[in-house]
Amino acid sequence: MSHFSIVKSNNEARRRRRRALLNKTAVAVILQQQEARYVQVRGQYCQLNDKTPAVSLFFGDGDLKKDFRLSRESVNALVEALVDEHIHGWGRELEVAVFLYWLASATSYRVVSEAFDVPLSTVHMIVHRVAKGILQIYTKAVCFPSEAELEVIGAGFAQLAGSPALNRVAGSINCSHIRIKPPGEYKEDYYNRKLFHSIQLQAICDHKGRFLNAFVGLPGSVHDARVLRWSSVYVQQLYPPPGWCIIGDGGYPCLATPICLMTPFREPVQGPVQARYNKHLSKARCVVERAFGMMKTRWRSIFLKALEVKKTFYIQVCVSMCKCL
Repeated sequence: MSHFSIVKSNNEARRRRRRALLNKTAVAVILQQQEARYVQVRGQYCQLNDKTPAVSLFFGDGDLKKDFRLSRESVNALVEALVDEHIHGWGRELEVAVFLYWLASATSYRVVSEAFDVPLSTVHMIVHRVAKGILQIYTKAVCFPSEAELEVIGAGFAQLAGSPALNRVAGSINCSHIRIKPPGEYKEDYYNRKLFHSIQLQAICDHKGRFLNAFVGLPGSVHDARVLRWSSVYVQQLYPPPGWCIIGDGGYPCLATPICLMTPFREPVQGPVQARYNKHLSKARCVVERAFGMMKTRWRSIFLKALEVKKTFYIQVCVSMCKCL
């Protein structure tokens, strides 16, 4: 190769490097201009806009129940209970606020993004991360009672029933339908007897309406008795302990094994003894229906409107509702 060819090749290489450097400089300038425009419009990333009503209310002294469906004490307890897997720039308090606002209003991520003046993708990330965090601490709040607590629960059910014969009742069981957007496949399996698509939420609560166990995810067309037979409480015989029983409505079978489940006599009853038994059992059993009623009142948007999320994420949402009740 001649000397002239070598010089020409070196010049072309320098020109290519110069063009590449100029292109990088131009791209950097464009990015800086876009960032400056973004900061001018929305402020620095992870910087709170305290002028938005949602942010000013949450970090102020006002009542949170109207927009966030929880008292300030309950919100502070939830913030303290959540475990930080990693520190995020927005802060744990704001993440809980975003999640509760989305859960209470059952609105889209875009609406929540505008309400808090945070990016849309950040809202999606926050909602899923907080739901995952609540799922991790779920067993600390929704758990079976100890032996000492069982005696208190039994006495509570006897008081509800108005009869000491029910002092060995350890819980009340029932199912509720959670409205969903039907999946693309097997959507008819999710169409329930109330004429909408749903998944089943089975719960056991104590005499005060506190959830002791929740099982969620089966299609809405599945009968309550079948939901029970597929739940871990029945399959693994987790609850109640020996010598105790749980009570349910007529949709469940009366069982002695593998778990003890008491249900009312079918109508028409045979004599006043069965009628009196049904009366006392119903007075004690209705506590689980009141618990579902409190959940539907607090998170009524979830039950009146189907969230546009995947069915697998619905399970985490239902667990969050049970935890935040």
